[in-house]
Amino acid sequence: MANHNHHLSERYALVTGASRGIGHSTAKALAAAGAHVIALARTTGALEELDDEIQQAGGSATLIPVDVTNAEAIDQLAPALLQRFGKLDIFVANAGVLNDLCPVPDIDRKIWDGVLATNLTANWHLTKVLDPLLRQSDAGRVVYVSTGTTESFKPFWGAYTVSKAGLEALAHTYANEIESSAIRANVLNPGPTRTSMRKVAMPGEDPMTLPHPDEVAELILEMCSPEYQENGVKINYRDWKETPNVPE
Repeated sequence: MANHNHHLSERYALVTGASRGIGHSTAKALAAAGAHVIALARTTGALEELDDEIQQAGGSATLIPVDVTNAEAIDQLAPALLQRFGKLDIFVANAGVLNDLCPVPDIDRKIWDGVLATNLTANWHLTKVLDPLLRQSDAGRVVYVSTGTTESFKPFWGAYTVSKAGLEALAHTYANEIESSAIRANVLNPGPTRTSMRKVAMPGEDPMTLPHPDEVAELILEMCSPEYQENGVKINYRDWKETPNVPE
């Protein structure tokens, strides 16, 4: 991980889906850059492993084992964070589920509801409760992790694509609403990445041909920086990789 000279020290960063994949790598990258990471995930054991890695590297984290679809728990999140930290500087909306890949008419109702609950509704709810905390920051930064299938409409990825298209609409609408504030909100398309979700979706693919989540985390780190002024845009990792523009 590149050394960013702790340019995020005294900043608080909340990352959902922090126990593995892109969320895990992003939490480590933010902590390495000096941020105090608030790591959300369902799996306590995996969060504790993340905490060990962050502490060994000299960083600090707060662990919140919670399912983002648990509305009651998410409602309690903001008052707890306000009391403890007084603000939130960074929100990385990364938690997501893929579930069964099948034709649209064959999608099970429970699967449909579950995918939309996690990928879309939970992110609206988190945005709603975290917005007052982000407004306490001198440079609030929000990154919504999406996908390229919202442009390709890949067959059999219906529930996932619909949920992420909704997420992008949410992100762009919110970005327009906070234009005159100190908050900046953007969408990231990581593209195919070496994650367990990708392995389930594409079992025949050689994962070593794909970028590691640590590489994608470098872009998220840039998008979370106070210097980053883009708002309401969708950044594709592959495009950025060809012309990286990391702020000093």
